[in-house]
Amino acid sequence: MSSANKYVGAHVSASGGVENAPLNAQKIGAKAFALFTKNQRQWKAKPLSAESIEAFKKNLEASGIAPRHVLPHDSYLINLGHPEGEKRQKSLESFIHEIERCNQLGLEKLNFHPGSHLVKIPKRDPDYEAKLGAAERECLDRIAESMNRAIEATPDSRVKLVIENTAGQGTNLGYRFEHLAHLIDRVEAKERVGVCLDTCHTFTAGYDLRTPEAYEKTMQAFDEVVGFDYLEGMHINDSKPPLGSRVDRHHSLGMGELGWEPFRLIMNDSRMDDIPLIIETIDESLWPEEIRKLYELIGA
Repeated sequence: MSSANKYVGAHVSASGGVENAPLNAQKIGAKAFALFTKNQRQWKAKPLSAESIEAFKKNLEASGIAPRHVLPHDSYLINLGHPEGEKRQKSLESFIHEIERCNQLGLEKLNFHPGSHLVKIPKRDPDYEAKLGAAERECLDRIAESMNRAIEATPDSRVKLVIENTAGQGTNLGYRFEHLAHLIDRVEAKERVGVCLDTCHTFTAGYDLRTPEAYEKTMQAFDEVVGFDYLEGMHINDSKPPLGSRVDRHHSLGMGELGWEPFRLIMNDSRMDDIPLIIETIDESLWPEEIRKLYELIGA
């Protein structure tokens, strides 16, 4: 199998200006990359200057990386499903701003975590499952409403809202494929929505990937519930915690619970062609080697 249809990279730094991200991706031999277009731990950011926008586009073109292989990530502060209206509105406004920044840079996708319901339900509560289910459904509906409002606010944009599956840590939603399908079903402009699968999150949420049989079972479940037509990217991470632990802790490739087999399967799976495959592992000094090793798995 040729490596021509696989686009592997990493979440690189945009320190000093977004225009540096394509240069940092080039340095590690990436054919794709992720970045934050603003400080991910602050609400406010200075507008992108015309000079930065022009330099980003110039450096991106020089890198040979296509806009569709860039997967920007939004701020960690945003919670589109926040139960408090004022805080949800603040998140929505920030999210719209991030879409606009991607649009200014000529990018086509914005990766985001769905949101958290923040409802504390004691597990000893006899109605725990029913209350949890209600809290999750209400939160998913709030997230979908926020997504629709963001799309309505950016009618001239073609930026896709790319929902990332989660490990299910705390009260985070998106850890079941059904959550992703629920959101897609309720977004009116289907052409503006997509999904990013994180291998660590998938595994710790309870979907096994470690053998060809387990991998195919998980991928078939994803296709049946969500559909590969919506897959816009992947995060390539090994996992420190075990299967089904609902804990989000990435590890370097081959050093965690997943081992190398899931990544060999991904690199030889045509369903993952022509999308950004983004490494977010814990030791960035290993990224050039991890990228090289992933490409070596093709045909193995």
